[in-house]
Parts: sequence; structure tokens; C-alpha cells
Amino acid sequence: MTVQPRLDLDAIYGRMRDSLTPVEWKLIVPVVEEIHRLKAERNAVILAHNYMKPEIFHGVADIVGDSLALAQKAVGTEADVIVMAGVHFMAETAKVLNPHKVVLMPDMRAGCSLADSITAVDVRALRARHPGVPVCVYVNTSAEVKAEADICCTSGNAVKIVEAIAAETGSDSVLFLPDKYLAAYVQSQTKVNIIPFDGACEVHEQYSASDINSIRADYDGDITVIAHPECPSEVIGAADFAGSTAQMADFVAKEKPARVLLITECSMGDNLIAANPAVEFVRSCHMCPHMKRITLENIAASLRTLEPRVEVPAHLIERSRASVERMLSVGR
Repeated sequence: MTVQPRLDLDAIYGRMRDSLTPVEWKLIVPVVEEIHRLKAERNAVILAHNYMKPEIFHGVADIVGDSLALAQKAVGTEADVIVMAGVHFMAETAKVLNPHKVVLMPDMRAGCSLADSITAVDVRALRARHPGVPVCVYVNTSAEVKAEADICCTSGNAVKIVEAIAAETGSDSVLFLPDKYLAAYVQSQTKVNIIPFDGACEVHEQYSASDINSIRADYDGDITVIAHPECPSEVIGAADFAGSTAQMADFVAKEKPARVLLITECSMGDNLIAANPAVEFVRSCHMCPHMKRITLENIAASLRTLEPRVEVPAHLIERSRASVERMLSVGR
């Protein structure tokens, strides 16, 4: 019989007391306790993206971070079961890197508008149009798209990856797919010629420079704006810093600005509050409807039943894993 360590519920709640009232916390304690019990019984680990709600991010997750961190830490985990508190492409990536483990996706409807914007057929057509040009695909893509790529990247390492694959192949151009805004950001940071695709994130695309300028005016300019590079170029230009969710978190921790406007998915700010109590986070954000499909309740249900399981066809695993592992190798 598995012996579960006693949960320190006060410590868990302490990390999210600025986001949940005591009454809200009391209502979810039973499911938090059940999830921790089931994790021990199933030898399971929960991977949670930075966009998860605080009760998941702080309450039950074992590994948290951006797409790159989750991909890296999924490799070699000793757990028998991986629960992805994120979206479907992240669960596929975890399965690709851990093909013999059970990978659970609490709600299979948790997709991604960006990942859905491109198919393997699109990649093959672009290769035919640009023969000899290496293909770098954003990690926010399906396994079948990754299988068509030479290498993957995240928003945090995109510039480094593009320059590495261009140098390795002797090419002055790189096909960068599918996010057109991230492609424009990478182009602003490198001399490599970036050939983009017309994909976008439905959350980050909603922001505008006028939103930022209006909020700056409200605070007489006394605010630091940090934006995700999936935002339109005008938004990044109006921000003080642009970076992946992990780079945003590092920036706040290092620079300790008094007041911050995060131009990204809403829960990011909620999850940074605990680590940065002296920083005021100004709320002006958009929710990702796909990320919010993951709840404590469906995580618990998934652990009870070991369903739904994410499977990747065997013929795709080796090819898609090669592009992800190539990224991780360059990253190291």
C-alpha cells in the first residue's frame, strides 16, 4: 500500500491566497487532497503550463513552466503516468518523448488555435516551394507537423534555434512555422532570412499597442510592460520587454519592477503573485479558452480512470521526436 506524505494544506493555500478566497479554497480542498492521493497511488506526475489556474499550478502540479521546460522535464521522468495540465500539443510532445508511459489529457478538447492553423500537408507544400530551406516549427504544433520539421523551437529559444539550424545547413533562410508574429519578432533579432506562415494565437492576437498606451496613461507611465512574442509586432514595440513565459517570470524576479502589465494569458499574473509579493500586477488580459478546459475535477477524474489517453502513431513518434530532441540538444 502506498503511503502518502501528509499534505501541508496551509502551505499550499499560502501560495495562492491572493487569487482564491478562504471560502473558495475550502470548497476545493477535498479534490486537491484526492488528486495528491491518486498521484501517489498511480505513480503519476502532473505537468502544468504557466497558463494554468492557480489552484492547479500551485495546488497539485509537480512540474511547472513554459513549453520548453515541460518538454525538457518530461524526458526521463520516473513516473509511470504523466498528466498534462496544458493543451493537446503539449501532451503529444510528452508522449513523443515518453512513448512507453501513459500520458493523460484531462480534456481532449483543450486544443490550440495556433497548432490547428497548420498541417503536415502545408509543411510539405512549403518545402516544395522552398527546396533546400530548413524548416523550424514552433513547439505549438501537432506531432504530425513536428514530424515534417528539421527542428522545433519555443518562443524562448527561437532566435538561437533559427541561427543554429541556418548555420548547420549553410542556408541563409529558414522556414519558420506557423506563428507569423513570432516569426516577425525572430526576424527583428537575426540576420537569417525568415520565411513565415500565416498562423496566430487567438489570445495574443487580441492585444493592441493602443491598449498598452492607454494603461500607461492611466498610471502616468509608472508601469513596466512585458509582452509575449506571439503578440503583434506593434504590441512588442510598445512593450518594455518581450519574452517567453519563463523569460517573463525571470525578468520580474530579477528586475523587481514596482508595477507590471503582463501582455499574455491571464493566469500568468496570478501564478507570479506568490513569488513576487512586492510587485503589483495590473490586470488587463485575455483568457485562453482551451487552457481553461483543464480543471481540478477533470484532473482527478483522469487519474481515477487513467483516461483519456494521448496516443501518437508509431510512424510519427521517431520523426517528431527527432525534431524535438534536436531542439533540446541545441538548447543544452
